Amino acid sequence: MTRYILRRIVQMIPVLILTTIFVFSMLHLAPGDPISLILNAKNRPYTQEDFDRVAQQLGMDKSLPMQYLTWIGNILQGDFGTSIFMRRPIGPILVERMEATAVLALGALIFALPIGIGGGILSAIWRGSIWDKLINAVIVAGIAFPTFALGLFLIVLFGVEWKVLPVGGMTSFGDGSLLDRAQHLILPAISLGVGPAAIIARLTRSSMLEVLSQDYIRTARAKGLASGVVVRRHAFRNVLVPVLTVVGLQVGFLLGGAVLVEIVFSWPGMGELIVNGIQQRDFPVVQAGVLVIAVIFILINLLVDVIYAVVDPRVRYA
Repeated sequence: MTRYILRRIVQMIPVLILTTIFVFSMLHLAPGDPISLILNAKNRPYTQEDFDRVAQQLGMDKSLPMQYLTWIGNILQGDFGTSIFMRRPIGPILVERMEATAVLALGALIFALPIGIGGGILSAIWRGSIWDKLINAVIVAGIAFPTFALGLFLIVLFGVEWKVLPVGGMTSFGDGSLLDRAQHLILPAISLGVGPAAIIARLTRSSMLEVLSQDYIRTARAKGLASGVVVRRHAFRNVLVPVLTVVGLQVGFLLGGAVLVEIVFSWPGMGELIVNGIQQRDFPVVQAGVLVIAVIFILINLLVDVIYAVVDPRVRYA
């Protein structure tokens, strides 16, 4: 098991290096001169002294290889630079915003997992029935409906018409209790979790149908085992491996897809930070935000690979 984990970590290193190169290149691939874009965004004339100051602040007064090595060296020491517009170290900003995004993603996952896995299993057990058709219709609708449109619909319904839930921010003004945070989390978590729930349900259903057609399932039924026991003890564990694959991918989607939800619900997370950074031409913030999300996605995939090996020993023996 240890050798398997070490092998996966070694395989992950080139991916991390390529990720840092791509994120670093974002600053130089952007249309126009980044320094001029930053200075022009302030809507006032600038001098050569201002240009040189920003170039030094971004480290762009050196050659590209030296810029990259300096940038990656600072990041390895926990220094993500300073925000040009907020004039604050980026590290503490990322911690604040990542906490908010993690809360939102966790809430969406808590919503998506039981509905997705449970709906997929029930649809497979009730194959061909009216309930199967109804669940499949909901799955298709969940995949097809845009996240931002669902968010706006929930705001209008629960916030404007019924006025039962808050529709913006992470907490109410002057509050911040656990109950208040939970109330603010409900609508954005549902909006973000519907898509992943539908995808998980679809894969769970197809995997469960495949497993239920296997000989060992027929043998278990022939022994007189109850249907619930067959599904729970013999079928579900074999469904877990492909389901874990899509769950790992959906966690990455939750981090990336949170951008739209955070904008719609004014949720103070990484997505809102990156969008504001793009609008303000705050390139160090954008680079740091994209890099953190990319690295977290890679680490989640590593964690999923390790869980594979725990659930199915054949994975680590292959």
